Amino acid sequence: MIIGLIGFGKVSKNLINLIKSDDITFVTSMDGRSNKTIGSIEKLEIDVLDTFKDVAIVSDILISANSPKNAIDAAKNYGKFTKGIYLDLNNISPETTLEINNYVENLVDGAIIGKIDSDNPVLYLSGAKSDELLFLDKFIQTKKISDSVGDVAILKLLRSSYTKTLSALLIESAQIANEYDLEKEFFDILSLTEGDDFREKSTSRINNTLNNSKRKAEELEEIINCFDKNELIMVKAALEKLNQ
Repeated sequence: MIIGLIGFGKVSKNLINLIKSDDITFVTSMDGRSNKTIGSIEKLEIDVLDTFKDVAIVSDILISANSPKNAIDAAKNYGKFTKGIYLDLNNISPETTLEINNYVENLVDGAIIGKIDSDNPVLYLSGAKSDELLFLDKFIQTKKISDSVGDVAILKLLRSSYTKTLSALLIESAQIANEYDLEKEFFDILSLTEGDDFREKSTSRINNTLNNSKRKAEELEEIINCFDKNELIMVKAALEKLNQ
């Protein structure tokens, strides 16, 4: 089996580390990649083809793991060339997922939940072809939600609305605590109710948000566009904070 990768960030790298089998070969392309990404690809034992079109053609499963703004272009440019399953793992809205469904055959809507570079994330799937990917449970915990493309997209956006809004609040509160030289005490008192590892998890969440604020702002914009009939006061406030 050949699994092709469009996008080569943490998601793709961790999938390669988790899905290890003599029967599975990963392929990607360095076409248009940055020097940093090329370096990451060269460190891993995967096959490199000339173009992403070539990757799409040979793949039994083609995985798109990019930024939200590139998800549709990836489907338009490469999805049409694969006859296998097109697994979209981008943090996109249900509307974007349904648009992608117009450009590719055999779309499965997916999301990896949990710390992306951990050894125990969970892969959620929805779509009529999801059953064909349940074999991945041997390598990464895999759960099918439904046969409806878009259901996983809804769930991952709702999760993002919670985690990113919480992250923005943590950043703001920690900054104020730091101004009063009370940052340690701030996390200490929260740990009494939130658990002993709260400070460690919060610090990781804050750093991740600050280091990836542009991408996380894009994801919040997707949420606002998707659930535009809802008030979303907190999500909009979080977006404003990230844009600062």
